[in-house]
Amino acid sequence: MIIRQAAFEELAEVGYGAFTIEGVAARARVGKSTIYRHWRDKLDLIADAFETAHQHAVPDITTGTAAERLARLIRHVAEVAGDSTFSRCIPALIEGAQHDSRLREFNHHYSATRRQSMIDLISEGVSSGEFSAIVDPELATQAILGTVFYSRLMTPEPFDPARAQELVAAILGRRQEAK
Repeated sequence: MIIRQAAFEELAEVGYGAFTIEGVAARARVGKSTIYRHWRDKLDLIADAFETAHQHAVPDITTGTAAERLARLIRHVAEVAGDSTFSRCIPALIEGAQHDSRLREFNHHYSATRRQSMIDLISEGVSSGEFSAIVDPELATQAILGTVFYSRLMTPEPFDPARAQELVAAILGRRQEAK
């Protein structure tokens, strides 16, 4: 875990282009050979760090209504994107993907995999009638995540995680009950 954390810190501080195994090794206080025994290159190390961090941090979304579980997931994304070593890596990954096709493929795959749980929750809410039948789960997911990441990257203040339920209501509304 120390090496993965060092990889996050290195990526956040120097960016993808200047990221080196040597820099991670120095931060983790291990030899380069230790890193190369587990990862073949910097992208493999970064990808593993992201996957491992996700596995340890994802909130439980097995109970509650679709809207409640979605708000819990949005709150988590907003917390991580708002102020963490992970959030400081985002610009580095975006910039690096412009120049490295393997990194671009990783970004696309990682993002698609993470989005799917949100798409599934929204689909479930549409199927159960909790959300309107006209909601496109993929488009709604993009709108929700767009709000969080736009705030992180393009405004002085990150999206407030406490507003997660408000965001769900703004994007998805609530199905109006017949009177």
